[in-house]
Amino acid sequence: MSVREINFDGLIGPSHNYAGLSVGNLASTSNAGQVSQPRAAALQGIEKMRTNIRLGLSQGIFLPQWRPDGRWLAALGTGIGDAEPHIRAAAMSASSMWAANAATVSPAADTADGRTHLTVANLVTMPHRSHEWPQTLTQLRIAFSDQSAFAVHMPIPAPFGDEGAANHMRLCDSHDAPGVEIFVHGQSGAPFPARQHLEASKAVARLHRLDPARTLFVQQSDQAIAAGAFHNDVVAVANENLLFAHELAFADKDRFYAQLRDILPSVQIIEVPGSAISLDDAIRSYLFNAQLVTLPEGGMALILPTEAQAIPAVWNWLQHLLAGNGPIRRLIPVDVRQSMANGGGPACLRLRVVADPANIDPRFLVNEAKLDQIAAIVDQYWPEEIAPGDLADTRLIARIEQSWLTLVDHLQLSGDLMP
Repeated sequence: MSVREINFDGLIGPSHNYAGLSVGNLASTSNAGQVSQPRAAALQGIEKMRTNIRLGLSQGIFLPQWRPDGRWLAALGTGIGDAEPHIRAAAMSASSMWAANAATVSPAADTADGRTHLTVANLVTMPHRSHEWPQTLTQLRIAFSDQSAFAVHMPIPAPFGDEGAANHMRLCDSHDAPGVEIFVHGQSGAPFPARQHLEASKAVARLHRLDPARTLFVQQSDQAIAAGAFHNDVVAVANENLLFAHELAFADKDRFYAQLRDILPSVQIIEVPGSAISLDDAIRSYLFNAQLVTLPEGGMALILPTEAQAIPAVWNWLQHLLAGNGPIRRLIPVDVRQSMANGGGPACLRLRVVADPANIDPRFLVNEAKLDQIAAIVDQYWPEEIAPGDLADTRLIARIEQSWLTLVDHLQLSGDLMP
């Protein structure tokens, strides 16, 4: 095999629920208290992975985490039966499904030691996510255990918030060529918390041994954050030499674009004007939270949520974009409504890793046959519905735990992942 981009999707876990824990994530908070559908959610995610495979793309998977997180509860001096409702909900959160927040990845072509570097995100700004990193780190260390090809780093220490690849972009002439790595950070003092701190981004760049001349630190606009763009990947996405962004994504876009063109003259920038698609419509549709991918036959595709079709301003603008015969040649809507209702679209569900698949633990790589087997387990074991009031139900907790055990045992990972 050879170096290629692999999308690792987070499988949506059996405790998927709508507790509305994510401040600043408008979809999450607006759906708080609704009844979730974990089985349908996971099957939707699996279908999205099938879409990638059928396009000829390489596909990986990260597994749900053990829930409830008893170790985290014990560190707080409580247990699932005695915890306050908001602590119980945080311990049951399935938010590790959003693999874009699992880590920041720098391909070997960009690093001084010629290895692919991954730094697990600390997610410290959100209590329900702050306890994810130990189990995420375990999976990363197994999947990318070949130390001649990979370096997996511990999280950046608190209080510097790091939310992983959702605030990181890479532009290059091809996936295996040296790239420009772009770290996007927020500004404290805005109406919603800045989840990605500049100091965390700088620390990741140092750990990954990136070339300072090909590394940019860019501030996200306060306007975008205030509108609900809690991560940069809600208002911008990049692939190879194409940057696709809303005109209000960055605090100083002119300076950023000029720096980018100096470093990578081949860069193409498609900027969506606010007069055509408002920031609110861009965020509501998750237009930019699409997977922008290079197709094997050439050209690029946007794998975007079906919600984009429901907003005329968004869908009409995209049709105009296709008619222009630019780098984006296909629009591929996918149904990830359960994820969208909790605040994450197609891009939130995946972590991009540029590497040789031969160097990756095969248990974390999937094809259609393997997805058939996983889907069968989901269909049999995942709960059909969860209401917020169900989270203290011992029968539900037992089912969630059995679902997880069945999956990891099937994938021969139970000995490695048991909490």
